[in-house]
Amino acid sequence: MPNIKSAIKRVKTSEKARAHNAMFKSAMRTAVKSAEAAIANKDENAKEALLLAVKKLDKAASKGLIHKNAAARKKSRLTKKLNALNA
Repeated sequence: MPNIKSAIKRVKTSEKARAHNAMFKSAMRTAVKSAEAAIANKDENAKEALLLAVKKLDKAASKGLIHKNAAARKKSRLTKKLNALNA
């Protein structure tokens, strides 16, 4: 535990930010997994699940939780899976 006042504050704020980021990242992962499951099961709600996953990925990329190219790659792969299902 730090002794300096500013370091104590940094520990508190970084812990708060870590918890907040973990919440967003978890929601993003859940949305991506549910979209993949919906596509794999040929569910009729696959399109809506994909849209939600894309929204969560964009939000995570804009907040800096994941790299923008990683978000684009994940969105592309999910969209390709959905399009292959519909074709």
